[in-house]
Formats: sequence, structure tokens, C-alpha cells
Amino acid sequence: MQLKSKQRVADFGEVYTHEREVNAMLDLVQSQTERIDARFLEPACGTGNFLVEILRRKLAVAAKRYGKSQLEYERNAVIAVSSIYGIELLPDNVAACRERLLEIFQSRYQNLFPKTFKTECLRAAEYILAENILCGDALTLKQNNGAPIEFAHWSMVGSKIQRRDYVYRELIEHDTGTTDADLFSDGRRNAEDLILKPLKTHPSVHFLEVGHG
Repeated sequence: MQLKSKQRVADFGEVYTHEREVNAMLDLVQSQTERIDARFLEPACGTGNFLVEILRRKLAVAAKRYGKSQLEYERNAVIAVSSIYGIELLPDNVAACRERLLEIFQSRYQNLFPKTFKTECLRAAEYILAENILCGDALTLKQNNGAPIEFAHWSMVGSKIQRRDYVYRELIEHDTGTTDADLFSDGRRNAEDLILKPLKTHPSVHFLEVGHG
């Protein structure tokens, strides 16, 4: 474990998992970390030690599969970054986490396509990270301004990406609040109950236009 200061440990219980332990833990779910579209949420992400390694693994798979086609790599790299979520109590850690993730995204992308990389792709990743790595308390399920934590769900169809916004509390309750008896007692009613309605559905846009206007 690593720490910034004793005071922050005392005030917030802030410690950081070493890279060796991070990789050992992620190796236990290796197949998921290497699925480009598998979603991960770190509810106390700090500066992103786990999320950084997950993104590295996803981008390595994207490069291996799609590195010969810039557009396909860009599309899958955006899918990879859009599948990573974090909640962190301290604003400076949130900023550091976003910066680290963006730096990895940018360096891997520019190394593959040093002369043809697109600033639009980098802006799309930056925008998504700003929406996916949030400052808040995973215990109270609230942002640091007191508002409920909301997450964006990103789905890609072809070259179009669509965003749907959900309240984090409702996502948790929806995921854990249905029993086997509920599922089989009344098919019509429970089929409707299983559909969680988003707060907002945004128009689909080309993935390179995410965050524009």
C-alpha cells in the first residue's frame, strides 16, 4: 500500500494499492479485463490504479485486433474508455485519475498512428472520462455537491454512440432488488419492472463527435 499523507489516511482512510497487487487481483478476472466492452466500476478509485491497468489491458487487445485499421481501433478504443467508471471522494484524486486515463489513451493511440491521429478522438475520450469518473461518496450515493450520483451508459451501434443517463442508486436497487420469485410470478409485470428507464436519452452521434455542442 502507498499513501500521500498520514492526515489524509486519518481523515479519509486514503491508501493506494501497489501495481503488483493490482495486477494480481485483476488476473483473477483476466478474461473480463481483456473484453473491450466489459464495464468496470471502482467505487473508491483514488487516482485510478485499478482503472489505469484495466484500460491498458483493453487497449492492448484493441491494438492487437484492430491496429491495422485506424477507424476500427478508434472505435474500439472509445468503447474501452467508455466502459470504465469511477467514484472518488477527493477532487484532486478525481482530476489525477482522469488525467492518467487520458494520458494512457493518448499515448497508445498516438504510438499506433503518430501521423494520422485525430484530435476529435482524443476529445471524445476526454469528454467521456469527465462523465465517467465522478467526485462523490459511494456510500451515500451522492456527489460532493449533494446531488445524486448519475452515470452515463454508452452504447455503440456501428459508428454511432448513444448516451443514456441513470441515477446510480436506481442502478444498484434495480440490480439487487429482484428475486427469483419476482421473475417467475408474473411474466408481463416483471418484464416491465426489469426495464430501467433512463433519466435522459441523448441523440446518437458519430463516436468522434461525442461532447461537441
